Amino acid sequence: MAQQPLYQQIADAIRRQIEDGVLERGRQLPTELELREKFDASRNTIRDAIKQLAALGLVEARPGQGTFITSKVDPWVTTLSGDPDSGQGEGSVDPESAAYLSEVAQGHRKARRSKPRVEIRQPAPREVALRLRIGDDEQVIARHEQRFIDEIPWSLVTSFYPMKLVTSGAADLLMARDLIPGTLTYLSRTIGLNQAGYRDWITARAPSEDEQKFFGISHTVTVFELYRTVFDQNRDPLLVMVSIYPADRNQFIYNFGDTPRPQYHIGPDGA
Repeated sequence: MAQQPLYQQIADAIRRQIEDGVLERGRQLPTELELREKFDASRNTIRDAIKQLAALGLVEARPGQGTFITSKVDPWVTTLSGDPDSGQGEGSVDPESAAYLSEVAQGHRKARRSKPRVEIRQPAPREVALRLRIGDDEQVIARHEQRFIDEIPWSLVTSFYPMKLVTSGAADLLMARDLIPGTLTYLSRTIGLNQAGYRDWITARAPSEDEQKFFGISHTVTVFELYRTVFDQNRDPLLVMVSIYPADRNQFIYNFGDTPRPQYHIGPDGA
């Protein structure tokens, strides 16, 4: 078997030190000069090794400070295939239902959401307008919220609604407060539109500058962007929910058919 490149050998050695606790999470990585002397390697080789570690999410560069070992985060697994009728499940169809909070609490972790921030967007973002089947120049209501688990920023969620819902009688969409017991229940009660199903579309990309600041991540960390389009009983788009999830703290599950609840917890004995 061909020997691995030196930068890969160095990256593997540092990764093992991080995993074994020799290099402490949250602390600064030894300087480039220190690493060059320790591994008897060139500057470019050390930089390539650090790039490899950054791609694995083990280190991050902080401008003006140096390179730091990332804090260990226990990923949260979101079940995207929630019940389309009830909206229950961690990946709840209803962006403002209590399902997210209750599911996290059942996992013995603490969850909270920010109060919604509301704005009117014109034109609508291109990807949203296409999914809502509206013109680029039409107005949409955007309801933004931040979500946290154990006080760690976990996701950013923005729900877009066509303005015609407001003019049809759902004026509370413009209010910067939670719609209890949920937005979809509110729309059903006020204007008679009920969810009939939803479509998820997941992409991956580099984070924006604002996302880097909110999540405390570097530009090398991938984020998932989930577009969830909810359809009413007339098969018309009712809303588009856009959720941003950093890859270093999120995992997803889809269930199809009659499947038991996942039991993949690994105990201290490795069982």
